Amino acid sequence: MTTGTPPVIVWFQADLRLGDNPALYDAAETGQPILPVFVHENDPADRWAPGGASRWWLHHSLEALAANLRHRGLPLVLRRGDCRRVIPAIATEVGATTVVWNRRAEGHLRPRDTEILRALQAAGVEARVHDGNSLYPLGAVRPGSGECYRVFSPFWRACMREPEPSRPLPVPGHMVTPVAVPPGEALSDWAFLPRRPDWSGGLEATWVPGETGAHEQLRNFLEERLAEYRFMRDRPDLDQTSRLSPHLSWGEISPRQIWHAVRHSQVEAASSQFNGHGEAFLRQLGWREFCRNMAYSYADLPTVPLNRRFDVFPWIDNAVALRAWQQGRTGYPIVDAGMRQLWEVGWMHNRVRMIVGSFLVKHLLLPWQQGEAWFWDTLVDADLANNAVGWQWVTGCGTDAAPYVRVFNPILQGTKFDPDGSYVRRYVPELAKVPSEFIHEPWRMPPLDLAGAGVCLGKSYPHPIIGHEEGRRRALSAFNTSKNEARTGTYS
Repeated sequence: MTTGTPPVIVWFQADLRLGDNPALYDAAETGQPILPVFVHENDPADRWAPGGASRWWLHHSLEALAANLRHRGLPLVLRRGDCRRVIPAIATEVGATTVVWNRRAEGHLRPRDTEILRALQAAGVEARVHDGNSLYPLGAVRPGSGECYRVFSPFWRACMREPEPSRPLPVPGHMVTPVAVPPGEALSDWAFLPRRPDWSGGLEATWVPGETGAHEQLRNFLEERLAEYRFMRDRPDLDQTSRLSPHLSWGEISPRQIWHAVRHSQVEAASSQFNGHGEAFLRQLGWREFCRNMAYSYADLPTVPLNRRFDVFPWIDNAVALRAWQQGRTGYPIVDAGMRQLWEVGWMHNRVRMIVGSFLVKHLLLPWQQGEAWFWDTLVDADLANNAVGWQWVTGCGTDAAPYVRVFNPILQGTKFDPDGSYVRRYVPELAKVPSEFIHEPWRMPPLDLAGAGVCLGKSYPHPIIGHEEGRRRALSAFNTSKNEARTGTYS
């Protein structure tokens, strides 16, 4: 169906789906034509532009979104530039009287959105902004003081006192096609896919970006893994997590869709009350919600420690150690397996993220922002809120109630969560023949047996870059130094 009525512009951002998309649903409810738009902000000065793995995902996700829209008679107009100019310009170009979009959680984007709202208002265009990517409206769950919760547990308890998140919206049943479609750019012109070299083979073999892939992943998780999630979620050697994080990151599925799917799954229905298998997983959605609220309230969260005492922390500048960590060549098998998994498939098990993060900031004394930047470039689920809160948590300078003194022992962590070493063997194949007894500390293996396993420490596999006890002592000494400086007034 076509009509000469001015279209409603739906500005897609990190909400690349048709189902439970409040902005799209709002536009459809008007009965006016709908013009979907996506803007690629290619500002080279933007340190939080999508990284390499995210660009790969975004390319395929936009392809899937365009196909879904096309099936319903709608175009997807792609434009490049500053959203503060592009969105008002398109509205003027097509004579739109309304622009709708879903709110972003990143605090540094709030001034941008305010500028867009003012520009549209000045042009006589109505703007409506929805909360489409959270369980609850951003900033709605707060303590009595009115400030943002900075510790997860009380935040989650407060969420549990709220009414259950509202039911997800359906895909609009009727969407009107615009008569005229403004020119856009070709997705291929944006060069999101790696070419020389093409490092995306592992990503291609592992992931199916797009709304359909997201719901298929959810179905598989509910049917095959949710029942064991509570007991097995910390085991990187077992495929027991949902792997929904990249789909959530780009909004191919909404947290409300996942929430209600879990709450009404057969596994959760079999629980006597809301404390069964599904609850452990829904807490992870709660953690995402917590991170989003933190990022919304603290715009500099990705760069500045919440605990400002860490402004004077004696971090080390060591490019060699950073490179060894990035390449998975630290000499600690569980750390190296995690970093190689990240490079191969653009994702890492959450337990291992904590282990490798702790190793970077505690054992190596490298700034957490360097780890955050590497994750941002290499994760397909790179999410600024989750990434920033996660790195501040593992460092001990952010939302965690525990202090910096928590130093994960990579040997014990490997033994506990990868007991027979199958995760290590998968991603560190040079250790494939090392017995389970020594897989997490191969330097303890008798030299002849080590040679029989095809391992030559220092050549085929590195010696530990630093001893665990040495690293722990150095970390605690650095922490005490910064604490004393803060007490004596060095920190201000």
